Formats: sequence, C-alpha cells, structure tokens
Amino acid sequence: MKRLTTALSLSTILATGVYASSLEERVQALEEQNSVLTEEILASQTAGFTLVDTDKSYNGMGPAASKVYFSKNPLSIGGYGEMFYANPEGTDDYADVYRFITYFGYKFNDWIVLNTEIEFEHGADSNDGGKVVVEFFYLDFLLSQEANLRLGHVLVPMGIVNLRHEPTLFNTVQRPEIEKYLLPSTWHENGALVYGRFENADIEYTAGVVNALNLNNDDTKTPSGSWIREGRLGSSKDASFDPAFVGRVDYTGINGLMVGASVYYGGGSNTKDDTDISGLTTTMFDIHAIYDNGPFSAYGLYTQSNLDGAEKLSAAAVEKASGYYANASYDISSLVGLNYTLPVFAQYQNYNPVEKTVDGLNEDEFQTEIVTIGLNFFPADQVVLKADYAMKEVNNVDNNTFSFGLGFIF
Repeated sequence: MKRLTTALSLSTILATGVYASSLEERVQALEEQNSVLTEEILASQTAGFTLVDTDKSYNGMGPAASKVYFSKNPLSIGGYGEMFYANPEGTDDYADVYRFITYFGYKFNDWIVLNTEIEFEHGADSNDGGKVVVEFFYLDFLLSQEANLRLGHVLVPMGIVNLRHEPTLFNTVQRPEIEKYLLPSTWHENGALVYGRFENADIEYTAGVVNALNLNNDDTKTPSGSWIREGRLGSSKDASFDPAFVGRVDYTGINGLMVGASVYYGGGSNTKDDTDISGLTTTMFDIHAIYDNGPFSAYGLYTQSNLDGAEKLSAAAVEKASGYYANASYDISSLVGLNYTLPVFAQYQNYNPVEKTVDGLNEDEFQTEIVTIGLNFFPADQVVLKADYAMKEVNNVDNNTFSFGLGFIF
C-alpha cells in the first residue's frame, strides 16, 4: 500500500512537470508535492501527530486548540502546559505546576469534527486543590464558511483569554485578574453555538445558548470578589440547565487588528432544588481588541456585569462589577542582537468585582489596581519563559509579587 501511495504521488509530480509551462512553475509544483509527501511520511511515523502552526487560529482559539482543523490526518493530539514560581513581598515564596492540558481531536469526515480539552490542574492532587476537568468537548458540523454548528461542552465566547488561554498568547505569568474574576476564564458550559465568517465584510461571529451562571450563591450574598467565578457550573455531574444567550462579533479588516464585543444574558438562579429564586437576571458584556503587527503588540478590554433582582438574595448582595485592562509590549530582540523573540511589556488593570451592592456597603473593599511589568523570552515559537513584577493595590493595601514562569504548546 505504501509503495502504491508513493508511486501515485510520484506520478502526480511527473504529470505536473509535463504540463508546467515554465521552470518556475515546475519548481513550485515540486515543492508543493514534496511538502505533501513529507507530511504524509511524518504522519505515518508519528501515528497521526502534526506540528503546531503558531500563525493559525480557528474560530478565535489558540493554535494548539486549532490543530485538528488544519491537520491532514483524522487524529490530532496537542496540548499546553504552564508552571510558575512566585515570591510575594512579606510572605513565603512558592511554586505551582499550574496546568497541563491535552487536546484530542478527530475528523470523522470532511465536515464533522470532534475537539476536546482535558485539564490537569495543580498537579491534579485533589488533597491540595488539584483537579481534572473537561474544559471543552464538542462536535463541530462544518456547513459553510458563513454558518457552522457546534454542539456539546463549549468555551463561552467572551473576552480575550477565555478563547485564547494558551500561555504563549498572553505576556504575564498569570492570566489577567479581570479575565479570572469578571470574565471567569476558563469559562466552559454545555450549549449549542452557531458561528461563521463573512469574508467580504471581514466579520466573524458566534451566537447561541449556553448553561447559565448560578449567582444564587454565598459569594454573591456575602459579598465576595469571586461571586461571578463561583457561578460557573461547567462540566460538573448532573448540573442543572437554564439556557442563557451569548453572542460575539469581531472585525478583522485592518491589518494586525481584531476588535469586537461580546454579550451574555441569562437567569441568575440556576439551581435544581427548592433554593431557586425567580426574577434574577444576569447581563454581561465586554469590548475587546488585539493588535499585533511587527515588534509592537497590544491587547485589552472593558467588561461590566449586572445582576438584576439581587435584593432577593440578601440586603448585602452584589449588583454590579466592572473593570478594564490594557497590555502593551515591544520586541527588543533586534535592539540587543538576538535572533529570538524578546518582548518587554507593561500591563495595567483596574477593576472592582463588588462595585455596587444592594445596601451600598463594602463597595470599596474590593477596588483593585494592578501595574505589572516584565519580559518574555521565546527560545522557540512554541516555548516561552516569563518574568514579571506585579504591583497590586486592593482598597489602598499594597501587595507586590515577583513571578517567573514557563509555558509551552504542542
């Protein structure tokens, strides 16, 4: 069979050469055929494994999560990992094997694709906060460029990091806190999405229904800065289901720039017992942008969440959260004579997860401002070493931390 495949490929090369009208066309045709043969040989030797193309993204996801869509083989295996060391001022330093992720993808045919993400967090030691989580698990039905269907356990298409959470895609050692507490990355829920791209207008969109947040929780009533994050139901066993609407639109018509907005609307009490409260509704939106063109790059967003009917939970319940951040970096490798990417960056975050409460109390307690400076070193496109210094102020109390981290995708 291998001999037959090789013979057919060589015949194609010879046939292409016969009909080529110039030497340049023959060379180009031979190079293309050689590329195909090389990929076929690598695939046969590595049981279907394909390399990550760091310049390719599908439906806004990271390069490793997008592998299956660009692979010429049915089976795709990938993943990413990150760990870090932190030294906060005034307290003990520590290290954490934060995440190891595996992606498994499979093409059943040319229009039905399975894609999955399985996370091992904090060494997966359940005695010390570790866990194993299915972060997405869905079937894509590729109908056309303009409209495709996604069914299963999906990433909620909000913000920047929730779709692009691979460590080579953000500069800081830790993900921005705003996209942890206000847009609770990684945010994944059961649902159904329609997505596509209108090429002539340079517009990409996603819309559909996902399982709603459950903000009928103690962190909302108390209140706590984690009230939105603790509302995720994710892939937990027998999770109650209350449909919420989510939509996203991105414009990519300017070279190097992506700018867009996302919106989420749903009920705020997603429980399946007698604690359910009617009349709670959650509205969340963000405006986001990414610019990457040459040595300079930047990204950031603004987001706001509102819980209508919060007074039904308690007199102290949270009603509103908002915040914004911006990150700018410049690759100085050419200035210092290195052949490796070496961006230095600065990031500013300003947010309050408890901006407004029913009784008007505790609203300044969680006001947060963070200035982070640092650098990244990419010895390869898929590997990054990070160092940063975060100067954090919460309600006028300082907490500064030096961190070093490493990350990779494959």
